[in-house]
Amino acid sequence: MTDTFATRLNARRSGFSSGASLWLLAVILVAFSAAASAPTPLYALYRDTWGFSSLLLTLVFGIYAGSLLLALLVFGSLSDHIGRRPVIAAALVIQLLAMGAFLSAESVYMLILARVLQGFATGLATSVLGAALLDVDPKRGPLINSVAPMLGLALGALGCSALVQFASEPLHRVFWVLFALYGVFILLLLRLPESISRAPGALASLRPRVRIPAQARPMFWRVAPLNASLWALGGFYLSLGPTLARQVSGSQAPLVGGILVLLLAGCGALAILLLRHTHAAAVLRRGGLSLVLGLLLTLSGIDSASAWLFFLGTAVAGIGFGGGFLGALRLVVPLALPHERGGLVASFYVLSYLAFCLPAVAAGMATEHYGLIATTNGYASVLMLATALVVLQSWRNRHATGLTSG
Repeated sequence: MTDTFATRLNARRSGFSSGASLWLLAVILVAFSAAASAPTPLYALYRDTWGFSSLLLTLVFGIYAGSLLLALLVFGSLSDHIGRRPVIAAALVIQLLAMGAFLSAESVYMLILARVLQGFATGLATSVLGAALLDVDPKRGPLINSVAPMLGLALGALGCSALVQFASEPLHRVFWVLFALYGVFILLLLRLPESISRAPGALASLRPRVRIPAQARPMFWRVAPLNASLWALGGFYLSLGPTLARQVSGSQAPLVGGILVLLLAGCGALAILLLRHTHAAAVLRRGGLSLVLGLLLTLSGIDSASAWLFFLGTAVAGIGFGGGFLGALRLVVPLALPHERGGLVASFYVLSYLAFCLPAVAAGMATEHYGLIATTNGYASVLMLATALVVLQSWRNRHATGLTSG
């Protein structure tokens, strides 16, 4: 039985069409990304309540990413063998436990536990949902895989910051909303068709390793520095960005941090939608150039204490974030065969979340010694250099296979 026939048969039995399945998977992926950014506007409140440093803040952030990476490395290919639905179900159940831990948190240690559970659930979900989207619709799957994380980050940060500023129980309200949402997803999952046939080797797939198919390796490593720069920027904004925004703007309103993340991730999602029909290599180059320009504008705003220039630079960098990510994903992921997709998507996100985590933790340590402004200048300079090298290499090789301009 082929995967296509199995998908259609399961769809008839379940009552969900492939279109409905695609949208459900997309919404679940958005929700996981939204939950990942939801604690960002709360960090200032947690610090005021429990009294911890910027370094501990970035360590809390890093623990989340470390747990996510562990899930990707160990379980990233499991759905290629036992099916997508069981792994999605496990991710949703663990995410419910994480939301419960957030709701009951009364110290930084419970916050750490919540972030560990959330990171593990998100790691499971990232690889399996990405692969399932490609199973259901190989043409629109890469686009949704690109835009959903950006859209989720934007909605999570803005929605949570709005609740913090305007609603009661700021440390709990957003997690009640998310808890209810994931409960609904578990019920809907019962009607989601399985999109892939089972394959042997499930136990062997649990051995931690990065699984990049041979045919995808050259392109994977060619775009790796740019992709790492994009996610390093995202990690910085989600950990230290709200503090930086308050310092530059002079406003202590929680909504300021949410608007900052909204500009970065929302403009990233917009760029993906606008560039979705452009050749992948051209999107990659345009995204890289936008990232460099956006960071230059952002640094100018910081050093001149100009809030409008700072936020404008963030928006332009967000366009680079979305465009570069879409280009990298479209150049790499379609190179995998169906039973290699889960492993390749997991490997792609292993690199992404390593860049999301480690530089942000290093930046938190640097702020203790050099201050936030000096750290931001150095951090952005490194990202611009790595991005420029990839863009220049792409221009030099634009006549090579897979890198021709569209």
